[in-house]
Amino acid sequence: RAAKAQSPNEKLNIAVIGIGGMGATNLRNVAGENIVALCDVDEVYAAKAFEAFPQAARFKDYREMLAKQKNIDAVVIATPDHTHAVIAAACMRAKRHVYCQKPLTHEVYEARRLAEIAKETGVVTQMGIQGHSGEGIRLVREWIQAGGIGEVREVEAEGQEHHHGR
Repeated sequence: RAAKAQSPNEKLNIAVIGIGGMGATNLRNVAGENIVALCDVDEVYAAKAFEAFPQAARFKDYREMLAKQKNIDAVVIATPDHTHAVIAAACMRAKRHVYCQKPLTHEVYEARRLAEIAKETGVVTQMGIQGHSGEGIRLVREWIQAGGIGEVREVEAEGQEHHHGR
């Protein structure tokens, strides 16, 4: 809502890039706003979302969408992970506010660049980390910190081993 410094009753013009999978859920979550553009490279996978918002302009390429669709206030990005940083950077440079699914970047350099671009452009940005910010994850963290499962010596995530020492 902070993306538009106007009446809180006024709706935002939203574009969603990547509208299958998680993007379909994100789209439903912003459906109360004005959905002005939808973008997905796979028209078959995204067909239900396209059909649910017939008034929205349809695009296969986010670059074309940013160039042609001038009435976008904010963009929701839910594309495959490896494309998040480059699409977020393009949207921010186009002065569009951004909500991006995790992971925002794959490299620290990308994260630093996006922070710089956000500062330069003054856009509002947010990363979707709701799965890591709920009560369940906090409770597990408290149990581990309290020694409830004993000492954690090793954690495996995404197929890579990470060793933890105290």
